[in-house]
Amino acid sequence: MKNIFLVGMPSSGKTTLGKRLSRELGYRFVDTDRLIVREEGKTINEIFHEQGEPYFRQAESRVLRTIRPEAGLVVATGGGMPCFHNNMEYIRQTGISVFLDVAPEVLLERMQRHQEDDRPLFRQNDPTLLEGLHKKDADRRPVYSQADIHLQGTTTVEELLQQLSTYL
Repeated sequence: MKNIFLVGMPSSGKTTLGKRLSRELGYRFVDTDRLIVREEGKTINEIFHEQGEPYFRQAESRVLRTIRPEAGLVVATGGGMPCFHNNMEYIRQTGISVFLDVAPEVLLERMQRHQEDDRPLFRQNDPTLLEGLHKKDADRRPVYSQADIHLQGTTTVEELLQQLSTYL
């Protein structure tokens, strides 16, 4: 069973949709950020603060490559994961990639609703957050757009299943 990798900006719905999709398919759900936290014994914010972004990006790449192809997983990737160390190429070679394309204004709204300020590159109280989201979205879009499936805005599990049917 091919793995399904969900890619997109933070707060694009990768975890929420991924959990629902995994239940529908009978796949196991995996969140790469949670795997990194377990491996490192620290939160993502602590890793960024103590070791820096380059170290974190190496950890992402290392964790990604521990995911066996054909394991029947739905994988929510970290927002930046596909953009470093040829990770998008690896994702495309070892599974089906799905880009959840959500407008920065919607991402901002979702981030401001989160109880935890757990995104090291995006601070909830930052007055330039929307500007930063637009910039990151523009920077990452060429990589995300390499995904096998591109879903605009919010989507349902049923819509995603329909798109996936030709790949599974």
